[in-house]
Amino acid sequence: MLLALIASTILFFLDTRFNSFAAVRSNLAAVVYPIQVVASLPTDIAEWFDDFFEDRHLLQERNAALEVANLLNSQRLQKYQNLERENMRLRELLGSSFRLRDRVKVAEILMVDLDPFSQQVVINKGEQNGIFIGQAVLDATGVMGQVVSTSAFSSHVVLLTNPNHAVPIQVSRNGLRAIVKGRGLGELLEVDYLPHNADIRKGDLLVTSGLGGRFPTGYPVGTVESVNYPQGKAFVEIRVKSAAHIAISREVLLVLNTKMISADNSDSVNKSEASANE
Repeated sequence: MLLALIASTILFFLDTRFNSFAAVRSNLAAVVYPIQVVASLPTDIAEWFDDFFEDRHLLQERNAALEVANLLNSQRLQKYQNLERENMRLRELLGSSFRLRDRVKVAEILMVDLDPFSQQVVINKGEQNGIFIGQAVLDATGVMGQVVSTSAFSSHVVLLTNPNHAVPIQVSRNGLRAIVKGRGLGELLEVDYLPHNADIRKGDLLVTSGLGGRFPTGYPVGTVESVNYPQGKAFVEIRVKSAAHIAISREVLLVLNTKMISADNSDSVNKSEASANE
């Protein structure tokens, strides 16, 4: 043991001072390396499995978070698309209102009457907003109907498609006057009581004539789709496509008739004068 200890000390001294055993140490390291690899293999495998399952768990969490974010972004995108379409409709509506000579109010359709024979909708403007019975209702492209009843904050509007609703019109091309009536939702409008010799043809634009005092003059009602001359009948069968998008419009214009405004102003003036006289 003493000799071995002395020899080891001498070898350590020689290796430290003169690096005499570098080649031998390198060869021994090459021989020992496979043993070291095999010895550390269980630890390496355990660490690999830990990293694998940890990475898999993190990946699952990230995938779940990305799915939630994707759903939220999809929902927001749908809202943005809906807002974009609504803005386009409002721009069309406001563009239409700028072309009108009369003052208007913008309202939104709240609900549709489910009775197929009534052909009415409810809007979110009422007496508090100055809405009155008989007020003309338009969308961005033409006449939709008129107000038939009001409450404080909402109103009922009868549509052109109601069979009991009629609008005095005139042919834009020649001024020929007639009456347009509804035939039900999804059906074309019809022109009543025109004789066979009436000057009306397919493609003619029909606008409000202003007769009756409900609809101001010149608002588009529809375009003539067909003109038939049935034998044995005194009147022509005329079908009209509505200018308004009655089935899809959500925002409407309520026309403030200048005559009615002036009448209301004159009434208020008369009342104020009467109160002053008293």
